[in-house]
Amino acid sequence: MTVETMEIRQIMAHLPHRYPMLLIDRVLSVEAGKDIVALKNVTINEPFFVGHFPHHPVMPGVLIVEAMAQAAAILAFKTFNLKSDSDSVYYFVGIDDARFKKPVLPGDRLILKAQILRNIRGIWKFSAQALVEDTLVSEAQLLCTVRDLRVNDGQ
Repeated sequence: MTVETMEIRQIMAHLPHRYPMLLIDRVLSVEAGKDIVALKNVTINEPFFVGHFPHHPVMPGVLIVEAMAQAAAILAFKTFNLKSDSDSVYYFVGIDDARFKKPVLPGDRLILKAQILRNIRGIWKFSAQALVEDTLVSEAQLLCTVRDLRVNDGQ
């Protein structure tokens, strides 16, 4: 398999997210069917720092998990050579064993890693980690799926 890098235009072709919800700035390496390493530069200009917390800005844990999931989504799309389109959406199905070990602060370079554990009947399971300067700050197992929006599923 080939290991690739991706810049922001390539990332935006694979993810439907846009500002302020696009949380991947660069893919440092991705090997389809295996794993991904991505980067999120955390800056004081992030909209969530205004209220979380004004006296001590900390990246919300839920957004760290979302960033890990976006990295996992890119890995899934690259594995099947697909790109994001308006006919499908990538959903969380579950988040297991989420742990937050250290706060993520403005100025941190958040390294996001995800590995495919399995894909059964369209449900992907990933092991994901977030690191700052080689220190694990968060980890979780993520379950995700792609849904076709053209199919009426009763919602």
